[in-house]
Amino acid sequence: MTSSPPGTPTATVRPFRIDIPQGDLDDLYDRLDRARWPDDLSATGWAYGVPADYLRELVRYWRHSYDWRAAEAQLNAWPQFTTTIDGANVHFAHIRSPEPDATPLIITHGWPGSIVEFLDVVGPLTDPAAHGGDPADAFHIVVPSIPGFGLSGPAPDTGWEAGRIAGAWAELMRRLGYERFGAQGGDWGAGISRELGRAHPDRVIGVHLNLLPGAQATTEPTPGELAALDPAERERTLASWRRWSEFSSQGAGYAALHVTRPQTLAYALTDSPVGQLAWIVEKFREWTDSAELPEEAVDRDRLLTNVMLYWLTGTAGSAARVYYERANVTGGRAARPDEPSTAPTALALFPAELHLALRHHADRTENIVRWTEFDRGGHFAAMEEPDLLVGDVRAFFRELREKGAG
Repeated sequence: MTSSPPGTPTATVRPFRIDIPQGDLDDLYDRLDRARWPDDLSATGWAYGVPADYLRELVRYWRHSYDWRAAEAQLNAWPQFTTTIDGANVHFAHIRSPEPDATPLIITHGWPGSIVEFLDVVGPLTDPAAHGGDPADAFHIVVPSIPGFGLSGPAPDTGWEAGRIAGAWAELMRRLGYERFGAQGGDWGAGISRELGRAHPDRVIGVHLNLLPGAQATTEPTPGELAALDPAERERTLASWRRWSEFSSQGAGYAALHVTRPQTLAYALTDSPVGQLAWIVEKFREWTDSAELPEEAVDRDRLLTNVMLYWLTGTAGSAARVYYERANVTGGRAARPDEPSTAPTALALFPAELHLALRHHADRTENIVRWTEFDRGGHFAAMEEPDLLVGDVRAFFRELREKGAG
């Protein structure tokens, strides 16, 4: 990975290009060849975690068929940069639309994702005319790597929770000359985008989310609560509670480690590429709209490219720290304020999303102006159903433009 020399003024935006040394790839291949494998209860499927027979085959593919250099070239087709904000290195791609009046839009990934999530949506968003769309729906796209994640590298200090990251994004957009802009995200990107709109309503045109943190049912609804809802929302509330209850009892182990001991976990994931792969691939299997295997929802090479950004940058542990920061609010910084967001907000709901949002919860904290329910897709919407996500983003900001013109 190359960028400008150290010592550049902190307000400078520096060109960046991914250039992984061959020695790093050779080290990965050696580790994959020498992987130690645990015993496996082959008849249990995924009940105990990632099955060994599945992971062995995926590792063989990673070692002998996957082409990092092709993925690297694909990522390098985006103009990329780094800049220092609040003491942290921030890596980002900045893809300007050929349409001069395009709307600036910052798109943020989550965990266990990366900028790789957006490879299929940037083209249609920046150049809709080339993808069968209306040029009026064009965007100038900014795709940052969250501090602590991937190409942004480990964060230099504590306290990098959603509010601080949102502040960094506001400064990033200012440096790029965008005083008014939109925000989009899912997972951590949703929390960051939501906070960006809440804290900077004078600058954020609108916030488009494919997950809304805290809008699911986290306690069992009482008969009285259910009676106050219409039948559709009542059924959705019960489904949301069932999904959250199952996740809390069966699927939240990773989060408990991230929240409490991210540094201890980091040693294992930074030393073992097979461990890093298993830690991530399990979530792509559980959180996507797939019947059995993650490859049914997300391209296998794309999944491995996402894993590579964690492995090659050694950021498994530093990426996990964002969970600790949210839970512990370190660095003397206040927790996220409770004030509702006034920014116009759209929520795109995909049926396999882990956090099944409820409208009566969302309306308490957000200015919801668009609510769209889809019949397919899951947590990684930009990778699973890019066309649906692109269409909803376009429609939301088109509505805001038309409302503003009126």
